[in-house]
Amino acid sequence: MKLTRRDFTKLTAAGMASASVTGVSDEAAAAGQSMPALTSIVSRQASLPAAKSHRVVIVGGGWSGLTIAKYLKIYGPDLDVVLIERRSLFVSHPISGFWLAGLADLEAITFSYLDAAANNKYAYFNASLIDVDRVAKKIYTDQGWLFYDDLVLAPGVDYDYASIGVEDPAVEQILKTRFPAGFVSASEHVTLHNKVKNFTGGVFVLTAPQGIYRCSATPYERACLMASVFKRDNIKGKIVLIDSREEPAVMAEGFLAAFNELYDDIIEYLPSTSITGVDPETRTLSTEFDDVHFHDAAIYPRIRGARLLENLGLVDPQSAQKEAAIDPLTYHVPGDDHVFAAGDCRPMPFSKSGGTARSEGVYLAKLIAARVRGESIPWESPHTVCYSMVNAAPNEAIMVDGKYQYDTASGQWGHFENFAINERDEDKGLKAFQWAEEHFRDMFG
Repeated sequence: MKLTRRDFTKLTAAGMASASVTGVSDEAAAAGQSMPALTSIVSRQASLPAAKSHRVVIVGGGWSGLTIAKYLKIYGPDLDVVLIERRSLFVSHPISGFWLAGLADLEAITFSYLDAAANNKYAYFNASLIDVDRVAKKIYTDQGWLFYDDLVLAPGVDYDYASIGVEDPAVEQILKTRFPAGFVSASEHVTLHNKVKNFTGGVFVLTAPQGIYRCSATPYERACLMASVFKRDNIKGKIVLIDSREEPAVMAEGFLAAFNELYDDIIEYLPSTSITGVDPETRTLSTEFDDVHFHDAAIYPRIRGARLLENLGLVDPQSAQKEAAIDPLTYHVPGDDHVFAAGDCRPMPFSKSGGTARSEGVYLAKLIAARVRGESIPWESPHTVCYSMVNAAPNEAIMVDGKYQYDTASGQWGHFENFAINERDEDKGLKAFQWAEEHFRDMFG
């Protein structure tokens, strides 16, 4: 089975996009923009119609931001909703592995923000956030300023290369360029796709980072799908998957069975192995046990909350991964009931996955709409449902399903109604495609 755009009803898009939401100051500097020019930009009002009702602005058009924007109009039809996103097109990380293995076209994971806004009756503003004045309830972008009544920040994540012993910015830049992780920007996905397509043999290194990271299953799913390509195309290569954990982070039984039963001569899994350094020039990755020499790689360091949050002073000082400081049940920042943070930048130990962000976004939209009406609603757990393709011929997948619970007395999170189905089969492979179709239609249709 192959996923194409024809599988999605009334959805259109083309091309590819770049990285997640960040501040504009670095972009301005890179373009040689002078500070007087920048001052002129931020001093003018954004070219948006005046708000006719309570305005909610969402910054960041990933799975979280797109869902929040849509469902705010469902739960609060009279709300004035604006989605600010610096990219002009959306390319999905979830399901990108299908494209990597030839199970989907790039077109099938690429969508128009304009279509999403038109279909779901909110405004899309193509701009980059510069700053927020929380006293005046005013945000500044590279396309002008605007007021808000409520603000939702969903800027996603950035990489923390220091976590793998890389402190030199020059080395970090080389790694980002030559051996991108493939978990943030569309450019990374395109580069990784080309790496797999053009790989002629040798050692290809993948890494699963420390901490809670974006898409817990993906490093293992990616190893399986790449191994499927090597097997299909008779590429004499080995995939070395380096993992700091004792076993895969999720669906361990299912992934280990796939490694051993389908790809025992292709995938070399190195659990309980921490990376201490990388030399991109000699293509050497150092661990506490040994050095691994590679021909190519996708090196995934630990993630952290997007630097935008740090620039705005909204990082939780207790968070090792510099995530947002927010109330764990209502998502608003301390001392400000009108600014929220959501998606993969949140500090709660939920899966940083598309499905989780979507279900969380539905709840947050419902919460904000209720507050505008002067009402309150009970907390709802995000719902994590993940299908991971482990074989591309035939399409066989495994899956995990779970929710979360919070102990207010201890402040600790736990799982409930959590289960995994580790036996791979084609029925779950089909459901993986259906899951993608349903979610893309929900955000963009």
